Amino acid sequence: MRHGKKVNHLGRKTAHRKAMLANMACSLIEHKRINTTVAKAKALKQFVEPLITKSKAENNVSAVKGTHNRRIVFKNLRDKNAVTELFSVVSEKVADRPGGYTRIIKLGNRLGDNADMAMIELVDFNELYNAGKPKKKSTRRSRRSGSTNTEATSAEKENEVVEEAKPVAEAQTDTEAKTDDSKE
Repeated sequence: MRHGKKVNHLGRKTAHRKAMLANMACSLIEHKRINTTVAKAKALKQFVEPLITKSKAENNVSAVKGTHNRRIVFKNLRDKNAVTELFSVVSEKVADRPGGYTRIIKLGNRLGDNADMAMIELVDFNELYNAGKPKKKSTRRSRRSGSTNTEATSAEKENEVVEEAKPVAEAQTDTEAKTDDSKE
């Protein structure tokens, strides 16, 4: 029975499993999608999503906490280029996403041993799925204005219109003066 056993050992010793997941996570961060078995994809999802969350949190905290998160991620990934890519490109792209950074798509069975295959990818980097969905419109929120503020803002708008009209009129008189000079 598997009661209370949350880790899929994937038929490997601990050191081999950690090294394999670190390598797969580096490949996922570098290439944005990889093909693997379903069991490994599920284990990789549990491994890489907390690391992406830590990279995302660097922008919201102080420099000391950001450095700490970077060191924790490096301890798990063991690849300087992958950590740099994660903290720069990937963290910017997933900044507004509350979670669920990866997607697992089942592909069918492998020919050699009939293993269930899957593609795991970073959600925000798939242009095909994101193309059909419109981007969120950023609504501009303004303060609720009272009757006294409404009068003041309408007076300000009238002043702006008058100020914008003056330079146009001056520009027209300048061009007319130039044409008059050329005629003489």
